Amino acid sequence: MAVLNQIRQRSVFLIVIIALALFSFVLADVIRNGGMVSQKSQNTIATINGEDIEREQFARQVEAYQRNLGPNASTAQAVNMVWDMNVRRTLLQEQFEKLGIRVEEAQVKDMLRRDMGNNPNFTNEAGMFDENKLREYVATLKSTSPQAYQQWLDYETGIAETAREQIYLNLVRAGVGATLLEGEQAYRFANDNVDMEFVQIPYTSVDDSEVEVSKNEIRDYIKANPGQFGSEASRDIQYVYFEEQASPEDEQEVRTDLEGLLKNRVEFNAATNSNDTVAGFAGTRDWETFVNETSDQKFANNFVFKSQLPSEHADALFNLGEGETYGPYKYNGAWRISRVVETAQIPDSAKARHILVAWQGSPVGGQVTRTKQQAKELADSITNVVRNNRDQFAELASEYSADASNKEDAGDLGWFTPGTMVPAFNDFVFTNNEGTVGVVETQFGYHVIHIQEQTDKEQAVKLATVSRAIQPSEKSLNDLFADVTRFELAARDGNFSDLAKERDMQVRPVKDIQQLEENIPGIGPQRRIVQWAFEDGVKVGDIKRFEVPTGYVVAQVTARNDKGLKSAESASSIVIPILQKQKKAEIIKKRISGNDLQQIAQSQNVEVNTANAVNRNSPTLPGVGSEPKVVGAAFALEEGAVSQPIAGEKGVFVVKTLQKNQAQQLDSYRSYAAREAAAKRTTVNTEVFEALKETAEIEDNRARFY
Repeated sequence: MAVLNQIRQRSVFLIVIIALALFSFVLADVIRNGGMVSQKSQNTIATINGEDIEREQFARQVEAYQRNLGPNASTAQAVNMVWDMNVRRTLLQEQFEKLGIRVEEAQVKDMLRRDMGNNPNFTNEAGMFDENKLREYVATLKSTSPQAYQQWLDYETGIAETAREQIYLNLVRAGVGATLLEGEQAYRFANDNVDMEFVQIPYTSVDDSEVEVSKNEIRDYIKANPGQFGSEASRDIQYVYFEEQASPEDEQEVRTDLEGLLKNRVEFNAATNSNDTVAGFAGTRDWETFVNETSDQKFANNFVFKSQLPSEHADALFNLGEGETYGPYKYNGAWRISRVVETAQIPDSAKARHILVAWQGSPVGGQVTRTKQQAKELADSITNVVRNNRDQFAELASEYSADASNKEDAGDLGWFTPGTMVPAFNDFVFTNNEGTVGVVETQFGYHVIHIQEQTDKEQAVKLATVSRAIQPSEKSLNDLFADVTRFELAARDGNFSDLAKERDMQVRPVKDIQQLEENIPGIGPQRRIVQWAFEDGVKVGDIKRFEVPTGYVVAQVTARNDKGLKSAESASSIVIPILQKQKKAEIIKKRISGNDLQQIAQSQNVEVNTANAVNRNSPTLPGVGSEPKVVGAAFALEEGAVSQPIAGEKGVFVVKTLQKNQAQQLDSYRSYAAREAAAKRTTVNTEVFEALKETAEIEDNRARFY
């Protein structure tokens, strides 16, 4: 009771304490999740000029794009495409609203009429577009397939957006032009020319050791040219790759297993309570079942020529008699044993045509109602007709063939090699003679085949091959994991590069990885490594192990580069050659004295060269290349005048203008102005979007989710 009384007396105090504790808990969670707007940050993939793009909507678009792109496309590719689409749509929509650009229903209908005008599903008997048929189609979609109807609505919306975009871009193009003065300038640049002499002292005449470039000079150059050296946040890493590999013991084990398959073996039969002798590969008569049950690769029921066999084993395999075996032999990462099961003389290519007769339910049956028996009877009937009259093949193919790809081309399949067609079709064409007509059954239907031509026959063999991939055993994989773990732990306390060198392993550096990249040179798409390198808590020197499809990677962050100007180290490969060239130019200029080209050439051990009819559109000097600054200087000189030394692209030049040839004055430069305006308008689509993007406020959160 005394305790309860004390609690009652201090109830207000306790309430305050509990409230503060709860507030601290909530505040800590807010701070941990990025502030009061954490809920928004968890659901917003981007904010573009104040408009949010929701994560869920973006994810659906990414999934749709991945389906369209196919299985070889990565998630990062789809994400980037959807991102570009959303940024473009949002920025252009903003412009549409500002300018009041609208597309009315009548315009959309007109565009649909143009798009669907050639679709036979929406045309009448006269071949004209029928709007009623389109309405019926849309109504059917709406009532039978909500998903397809939504796709149709999206299609209509896309048409309307395309129309609005074209209106907007046309408005911009209308404001893009060129003056008559610009037209005259274009004419002069193309047609005025100059004859000149010049001396070139190449930069290579000064050794690199004579010019030193300091880090401070690199930094000063970067600051003076910030537009060239802006950079997004990036990371530098280095990594060591541990590949899963079979040990010599693993390899020998696979070979021993294959050798055991060659001989007969005794197995206990529980059903008969006795031992049975099971035929080995060398003696079995059912080689196809044997291969399919024991090999990593199924039996290939086709003939091959010597040129198609592994080159290092071709002679041995091709010279085997029927029933003889060869191996084990190593090829393409596997141990193999092969047995010749048949030899034949066959052509290496053939030309044929066919009529495919399908039945109801077959893969290409479509609307066919005939039974399989009826299809067989029809195929036999067609065969009899064709055998009597080859000229009727084309007409019969057009009428009866289910192969839409060639039925109107008389069923022509062109030339093909053994193994190209399905087995039954292949065997008929390559084991029969030229001119033969017959019927074969495949999973697609009955084929009436006419062998039109064959090349000369050559010897070929049919091989039964048992193949076993050489793969690391569980012990090898466990040993590799232990080795990787030891390296990872040692690298945390030691020097990454030195440890790798001790193990004779290659350290692979990767510089300037961007936040949304996924490819790591040498190991391909590794988005997890990039995400880790950009995590908030990851510091320079941190190390982590990653599992990749063929082994492990141990990676270390070597640099964190913030958004802004590039560092002297990252820009040095660009800046050093520029500064070296500038310093060499000053050294060369100091060596030059006087203004007589012959004397300058003699003193610098070079020659005086001549360039005739050089214009400013193509400022190319013979034997040197493009030198716009040098050619421009020649145009600025009076005839007979000699220039001061000019620092060009390939060296320091001294120029003498011999003659300036001015093109004839035109009455009007309107055509040249029109040409300039047309050239400018071709870039409107790209430049308008880039300008809008440059001035927009874009918050990109993709890296948080992908």
